[in-house]
Amino acid sequence: DLRPKVQALLGLLIKQVKDKLKYDIICTQGYRSIAEQNAIYAQGRTKPGKRVTNARGGSSFHNFGVAFDICFVANKKAFYPPANDPRWKQVADIAIKLGLEWGDRGYKDIPHFQYRAGYELIDFQRNKIDPKKFIK
Repeated sequence: DLRPKVQALLGLLIKQVKDKLKYDIICTQGYRSIAEQNAIYAQGRTKPGKRVTNARGGSSFHNFGVAFDICFVANKKAFYPPANDPRWKQVADIAIKLGLEWGDRGYKDIPHFQYRAGYELIDFQRNKIDPKKFIK
């Protein structure tokens, strides 16, 4: 349920990481509904589990189909390397060249990438974006 341009960028990222770095990556999460986001937000707060987000429903770029998370795959097993593993930076360098933003700033969400087309979260929340900027 990612917006078409974001889907295309994800596909390019997967391909270029494989071709240039010889790593396999997969998307573990793309679009999230408000209810899904609120359920994840509740983890470690009102529900058992580790806190994994600081964003309530409607406050994540995932809720607008412009963000995705990735992990690595080796020997048919998905895994998340530690945050300081150099593979993250290598993948991020490719992603940034494609026009994506990496979640290493501020909120430190290393597996997270997004494409905002210059818009801020408030623009998505108020539906003040040009959908044409998210077409492939």
